[in-house]
Amino acid sequence: MKTLEKLATARGTVGKVWALTTPYFGSDEKWKARALLAAIVGLNLAAVYMLVLINDWNRTFYDALEKRDQAEFWVQLLRWTYLAFGYIVIAVYKFYLTQLLEVRWRAWMTTHYLERWLTGQAFYRMELARFSGGAATPDNPDQRIQEDLNLFTSYSVSLTMGLLNAVVTLISFVGILWTLSGSFAFSAGGSQYELHGYMVWAAVAYCLVGSVLTHYIGRPQIALNFQQQRYEADFRHHMVRVREYSEAIALDKGEAVERGHLDRRFVKVLANYLKLIKAQKNLIWFNIFFGQAALIFPLLVASPRFFSGAIQLGQLMQIASAFGQVQDSLAWFVDNYSTLAAWRATTDRLTSFEDSVAAQARAQRPEVVQGTPELAAHDLALELPDGAVLLSGLSLRVAPGESVLVKGPSGSGKSTLFRAFAGIWPFARGKVEIPADTMCVPQNPYFPDGPLRDALAYPEPAGRYSDDALRQALQDALLPQLAQRLADEDAWSQKLSGGERQRLALARVFLKQPAWVLADEATSALDEPAERTLYLRLSAMVKRKGGAIVSIAHRPALDEFHARRWQLEPSPGGGPAAHLLRQA
Repeated sequence: MKTLEKLATARGTVGKVWALTTPYFGSDEKWKARALLAAIVGLNLAAVYMLVLINDWNRTFYDALEKRDQAEFWVQLLRWTYLAFGYIVIAVYKFYLTQLLEVRWRAWMTTHYLERWLTGQAFYRMELARFSGGAATPDNPDQRIQEDLNLFTSYSVSLTMGLLNAVVTLISFVGILWTLSGSFAFSAGGSQYELHGYMVWAAVAYCLVGSVLTHYIGRPQIALNFQQQRYEADFRHHMVRVREYSEAIALDKGEAVERGHLDRRFVKVLANYLKLIKAQKNLIWFNIFFGQAALIFPLLVASPRFFSGAIQLGQLMQIASAFGQVQDSLAWFVDNYSTLAAWRATTDRLTSFEDSVAAQARAQRPEVVQGTPELAAHDLALELPDGAVLLSGLSLRVAPGESVLVKGPSGSGKSTLFRAFAGIWPFARGKVEIPADTMCVPQNPYFPDGPLRDALAYPEPAGRYSDDALRQALQDALLPQLAQRLADEDAWSQKLSGGERQRLALARVFLKQPAWVLADEATSALDEPAERTLYLRLSAMVKRKGGAIVSIAHRPALDEFHARRWQLEPSPGGGPAAHLLRQA
């Protein structure tokens, strides 16, 4: 049963590798990729051929030494010079083209994975699913795209070419070794036996024992490599969060707490790494012993024929050289076990990323219709990521010229309703209609690092707007102090205060002039006079554009800017949904 399980696991791993590998070699870059691969294969074959010639040179050279033939000695040194030069040229270009293939393959896979991760808000849905305990959701997708893809392409090319080289070397040298070995006669049970090509069988037996022992000694490294990549990514991710929220942490004097979080994550990194080192140490003990023994083993096995006079020193050295090549080929698994373990862990991590993206694509989500004349929801049900129902049976409509204020206690589903109307909330059923010229303003807006003009125009290119239009938008949003800083580069999400960030987000609205505005606590960090001024301008803008505004807010000061109200209240009597919505 265990054997069948291992075979199934091996087939599964091969299937995963095939699924990750074939898209690139069938992509729009397939001819370049295939040409590079063919060139690398050709160079590997040429390198093996050069080794065959060098092996033959060994016999002639050492025979010349044994015979003290000085003239032949110099001839063979000259021959070795051009053989070595040819092998060097082949090795250099094999390295260069292999690296080139790895870089191009990684570039294509990175572009492909980024496209899949960012399409359809998969990155957002995956994070929601992850923090709700989604079983198929991977940790740290950024690390998988940045590091795991690099490791996968590098390991895949090096291991594949190494295996090809081992197979071709084995085929090339096994015949040489068979011919040089002669036969070995021995008696057993009163009968006489003769074993042809006995050095080949000795190499097979030697490497078979080594491969089996390597697998059992090195097997723990597979799981340890997988965990190491995860713990490293968690540690790095938390440091990034500390940097992003540096001001809030400093104001809360939370340095000691964050140090504790980082220490705990780093302890996991070190503890797992120490386990990995111990596992590697055990394997290295065996690998070094195996490699050193392989130097003397062929001489011991072939020495009886040499001392009997059946072969000369040159043939003995050629046998040793050929045995070394055959043994190296058969020991490919032994020599590459640690790399294979890391490669398998990387493959599993990328496969789980693929599975998660595919799961998000298949997941049930509400029907979202873009470009409608009004904002509406039909039989809409909203759930939390854990499956708890927030609201159900919603039928809502906002016509052009209207203004709606959404109110309710914290946790009642206001922001979830905002996300549903924005078309991004995946844990919902029903139908949502969104007008084409709609812009959403979150409570905590995002600003990319770089020039202020890029942060203001985001996600559109800043070159689409004139500097006068950008400055006017900043003036309209009560940010005159930034009007002359369009070219300044900074980390604006950290540089600006909470109120300034909200005003910069509203400056985007004034810059782009949408007809429909959905605002989630978009002025919660502003004083009431600034809030009133900005809402007067927003209301005038949407009225002029023939659209509407829907706002989520707690402050009663915004009541005057909205003719309608949606009030979220706890559902009495424990109904099917946690909250209900009353319209007024």
